[in-house]
Amino acid sequence: MSTTNASTSTSTSTNTATAPRSSKPASASASSPYSWRQAMPVPRLLQQLFDLVPLATYSANTLPARSPSTTPDQLPTLYVFASDEDARFGAPSFNPSCLKWQTYLKLAGVRFHITPSTNHASPSGALPFLLPARSSPTDSPAPIPSNKLQHYAFAQGPAPPPELTSLRLEAYQALLDLPVRNAWLQSLYLEPAHAALLDELYVAPASSSGWIRASLRAQLRRAAEAEILRTSSSATAAVVDVDAVYAAALEAFEALAGLLAESETGWFFGAAQPTLFDASVFAYTHLMLRYLGPGEENGSAQAAEAPFVPARLGVVVGCAGAGELERHRERMLKRVWGEPLVDADGVRRSIE
Repeated sequence: MSTTNASTSTSTSTNTATAPRSSKPASASASSPYSWRQAMPVPRLLQQLFDLVPLATYSANTLPARSPSTTPDQLPTLYVFASDEDARFGAPSFNPSCLKWQTYLKLAGVRFHITPSTNHASPSGALPFLLPARSSPTDSPAPIPSNKLQHYAFAQGPAPPPELTSLRLEAYQALLDLPVRNAWLQSLYLEPAHAALLDELYVAPASSSGWIRASLRAQLRRAAEAEILRTSSSATAAVVDVDAVYAAALEAFEALAGLLAESETGWFFGAAQPTLFDASVFAYTHLMLRYLGPGEENGSAQAAEAPFVPARLGVVVGCAGAGELERHRERMLKRVWGEPLVDADGVRRSIE
């Protein structure tokens, strides 16, 4: 009896030692429908329920219209402040920083889509940013912040604008970054006359809730006031000196108009082609002339003699110098947006 057991044990041991080893465990075999039930047995009651109601696989839902496409030939997407309709037609953004880079990329010949967005959606916390085209459906390109868009335009644009080398560039750029920007913030964000415009551009698109709109409106105004106080000549003041803000903007516009009058090419610093500085000036002059211009009852001759009021920043732009800034804006519109705006369905509209 013991001999038989020993023999059987020896035979079993031999068979185990000489049996070929499988490269895959038996439970991993995809051809065996029984393997998964061995690993995870299903109670009979549930199995009967599954047999009565078999699982069904539905086709994937299409992405929302504003979601990035996964096609390899997709154009880059520039995320900016814009209405849905303006984005559909590729119209100019209503935000100076976004319009500056939108204009510059177009000057460089970069083809791109624009998509409405907010600062909260930006990786850097500020718009604009650009999402490059996908090279494959699984590609996930890194977003490009605004401070790297000039390098991107030089690398990807077929005709990037020339770089300026003027020693005066920094001084004139400071006019845009400080007095001109402060006047824009004061007029749009803090003047009661433009409360409805501020709501239309920045507040109403964010939410339909009255409470949220009121909170956002107050937040925008606080941020604008803090920015003006931080960058004004009297940085220690607790209240914005409105007269000083607009007086500085008047001087800045006159200086810019005088600089442009020196050019024989129609572009700043005598450049043969419009540059990033031209795009920067256009971003303010276009928006001021469009949104903060005179009423229908105000002619330019009357405006030149009338007291300056915040609601007419566009009039100040038009009257600076001998009208150089307004004519510069018209040249930029013709060069960058010379053709009628057309959406993907072939519908046309004017730029205004």
